[in-house]
Amino acid sequence: MSAESSRKIRVVVAKPGLDGHDRGAKIIARALRDAGMEVIYTGLHQTPEQIAATVIQEDADAIGLSILSGAHMTLVPRVVDMLSEQGASDVVVTVGGTIPADDVAELKDLGVAEVFTPGSPTDAIVEFIRDAVSQRA
Repeated sequence: MSAESSRKIRVVVAKPGLDGHDRGAKIIARALRDAGMEVIYTGLHQTPEQIAATVIQEDADAIGLSILSGAHMTLVPRVVDMLSEQGASDVVVTVGGTIPADDVAELKDLGVAEVFTPGSPTDAIVEFIRDAVSQRA
């Protein structure tokens, strides 16, 4: 196995904006960690700039943005744009939280790989990230 293929998948889990509820983000972070991934949790109230900087600094393979505030159509495009500007458009971007079904297609058009709404099984999220990262490698 090459060093690249034996390296743990690195995932940044971030809470952008003013949303102060992170229970779901912590559950996902734990599930990813328990599945053998390296998880970097940024904490609450992160700006898109802080999140993109963390992804670059940590050489992350994927990012999970957890948003319950309704600001996903403002915050997610900013994160995606900042990653692209910094040459990290290969990072798998996922979004979780209370995302209306009507916004999912637009988020995917912006570059989001998948949107997970409340009730999404953690094993499905783990498998999606594994598959998406391996396809981009």
